[in-house]
Amino acid sequence: MLNLYNQKHRPQFHFSPEEKWMNDPNGMVFFNGEYHLFYQHHPFGTTWGPMHWGHAVSKDLIHWEHLPIALHPDEHGAIFSGSAVVDWNDTTGFFDGEAGLVAVYTSADHYPDSDRPRQRQSLAYSKDNGRTWMKYEGNPVLSEEKITDYRDPKVFWHDESNKWVMILATGQSVTLYTSANLKEWEFASEFGRTAGSHDGVWECPDLFELPVDGEANDNKWVMLVSIGDNPDFPEGSRTQYFVGQFDGRTFVNENRDDTILWLDFGRDNYAGVSWSDLPKEDGRRIYLGWMSNWRYANQVPTEEWRSAMTLPRELSLARTESGVRLVQKMVSEINSIREHTEVIQDLTVKSDSPVTIDMLSSLMEVNVRFEKKDSTAFGIIFKNAVQEWTVVQYDAESEKIMVDRRQAGISLFSESFPAIQETMLKMEEGKIHLQIFMDTSSIEAVANDGKAVCTSLVFPNQPYDKIVLFSNNGETHVSSLKLTSLNSIWG
Repeated sequence: MLNLYNQKHRPQFHFSPEEKWMNDPNGMVFFNGEYHLFYQHHPFGTTWGPMHWGHAVSKDLIHWEHLPIALHPDEHGAIFSGSAVVDWNDTTGFFDGEAGLVAVYTSADHYPDSDRPRQRQSLAYSKDNGRTWMKYEGNPVLSEEKITDYRDPKVFWHDESNKWVMILATGQSVTLYTSANLKEWEFASEFGRTAGSHDGVWECPDLFELPVDGEANDNKWVMLVSIGDNPDFPEGSRTQYFVGQFDGRTFVNENRDDTILWLDFGRDNYAGVSWSDLPKEDGRRIYLGWMSNWRYANQVPTEEWRSAMTLPRELSLARTESGVRLVQKMVSEINSIREHTEVIQDLTVKSDSPVTIDMLSSLMEVNVRFEKKDSTAFGIIFKNAVQEWTVVQYDAESEKIMVDRRQAGISLFSESFPAIQETMLKMEEGKIHLQIFMDTSSIEAVANDGKAVCTSLVFPNQPYDKIVLFSNNGETHVSSLKLTSLNSIWG
């Protein structure tokens, strides 16, 4: 496997398939000490094709073991996105009174004698920790002829109503259903026709509860909804979220309908959902996204494989001036691949004298704390010997954080790829803290402890080997620069 993962641009600490095509994460569930990651997979090509569920497991969310394909297309069609849960109380009757894994997914084919797509929801179950799967003989379990885009079920158990809840992407909205046994489903409500962004088809929803500012008696519900690519908009596919309340049947958005909240201001975090059935004592809600964009996912410059996942992230809610917002931080398990660290303190960066530092490795975590003096903008550049670079910059005048990959490396495969990615972000007591993870073909920038996050692919012809700290129109103080080399998870 080590030789396989030495290919050019192959991520070294992000999950990617052994070979061929991958997109959405599916069926993420924790059971018997293992994190399961299923994913949309085309095993016969490096572009999107007849979908299967690929499969991998991990003990720590960072190091992964590849397993055989879990679900293959059948008489009901290809295996589109979905979720997996632990049926702890054997509500399905599949497990002879024990607990087992149930996958709920979209079967995708066409209506008979028609070219119109048909999407229906189906079940599969496993009695051996997800190693083998059996399709339910009663498939499909949910269908609706009136809706063409009818897919990506996310299922969870709702304690208060003592029922399973399914949130399903249904065109330009999501629809909620309830069930006692995962087999028979009852319509509960619909959400979203007038709320949020409708720049593309709605996909890959999720719904979960989180405490606000860690306070157990102040909980809100978060709904994730991904937005498919629309050629009329430059960003391509992205993911939005809503904050509100949910009573087991109906979600109520606490923001105005025209409020749009983006999960990530980069272009390469899509279709992400959270792990099911994490132990209650863990207390975390852990998220993973597909690190690509439908605008160019089929064209990125890799050969034997295509696509990777983001680093797993812990989600939380915090009160801000604008309202309750999602905060993201990389999971603590990332510590398992941290290697050597060097710390530089108390640097003064002037506009006419940027500071250049050698990178410890092409696989890096960089933590830098900027304190604005009189500069208008400041930031960090990653560059190589062939004049390619990626910039992470804060503009103090416009109060924007941005990641500029216009000169990052290979980009001719799509006019949409060279881009400045930006969002609003206020300094905190005149300071900006950046945590940046640099892999062979991606950069994940976390600003001010997760209040803003940018996930961005980059394809340099040579690895970046220099870091440049810069300041525009004045001085900036760098109170701390912490450089940490990271190990490959495949070695």
